[in-house]
Amino acid sequence: MCGEVSVAGCDYEPLVSVIIPAFNSEATIKGLLDSLMALDYRRDRLEIILVDGGSTDRTREIAQEYPIKVIVEERRGINVARNFGVRNSNGEILAFTDSDCIVPVDWIRKIVEAFKDSRVGCLGGSVIRYEDNFLSRYADESIMPVLRRFRRRELLGDVGLMFRYPAGCNMAFRREALERVGYFDERIRYGFDEDELIERICRSGYLMLLDPEIVVWHRHRGSLRGLLKQAFNYGRGGGLIVRIGIRGKFSKWILMSLISFLFWIMLCVSLAASAIFFSRLFLIPLLSVTVAPLMVLLGFYMFKASSWGWRRWTEALAYPILDLLRILCFNMGIIRGLLTTGDS
Repeated sequence: MCGEVSVAGCDYEPLVSVIIPAFNSEATIKGLLDSLMALDYRRDRLEIILVDGGSTDRTREIAQEYPIKVIVEERRGINVARNFGVRNSNGEILAFTDSDCIVPVDWIRKIVEAFKDSRVGCLGGSVIRYEDNFLSRYADESIMPVLRRFRRRELLGDVGLMFRYPAGCNMAFRREALERVGYFDERIRYGFDEDELIERICRSGYLMLLDPEIVVWHRHRGSLRGLLKQAFNYGRGGGLIVRIGIRGKFSKWILMSLISFLFWIMLCVSLAASAIFFSRLFLIPLLSVTVAPLMVLLGFYMFKASSWGWRRWTEALAYPILDLLRILCFNMGIIRGLLTTGDS
């Protein structure tokens, strides 16, 4: 008989449901589904469910060419789609990825291996760029990675520090844990959409596993506008979490980020006004609080560039500016999320 903590040694091949929220994904969905068809897991122990959010392109038509379940949920919101997929699934293990990802052949096999430990309620793996271009490299290499990329395997009882939790395009849950805490919060429609659920699962007594060996490849944003809009929407989702009263570490992080940002803005404005109306000596602290952060980031990236190859030094010069633009957009998104309701 298998023990309570681990079922290692048993023929553990649970039914796994892969749930994919999709909307107007005709450009990328074939790549994902082709990779899912190549998974090295028993086909009779695997179900793949695509939840279409009312696409107006050929997403459903392409998906229906594959031996998967395609269902339609036209209510907007990624958590609405995820919950609809869960309720139409049968798996003991629920794995989630996005329509712009590619999974390796051993993706499910490694997820199942991790859930042999009965203490694990949820897990997340690394998300790595699929395409190699400037913005994709930045997304992976930034001091603030756009998506998760873990360096070591960790079994945690709480979400811990920022960025130490699963990304929505590479996460999995034990159904029992998900049902215990009540599914995804459908009020959260963008940014931080899965994070507070993970915190609830940890609070319920399950552990969270972060494993760098469980990998998906992701098509990162291909334009500066797309990258900054993504940062804005993350902040907007965070502001929404605070506004609707969800308590926990994520709410505290969001508030700390906004307070620190607003304090920095007020400090810069005060020093600039003092330099104009009182003394130019105030330019010294003004330069310290405006230029110093940029120089620290520049030093960090120039150091990293020594391992990238010095031919990429121009990227190291650009990365600090992108970081600051993302911080600005993220905090503007928080303000938007705090002040507006619905989709306005």
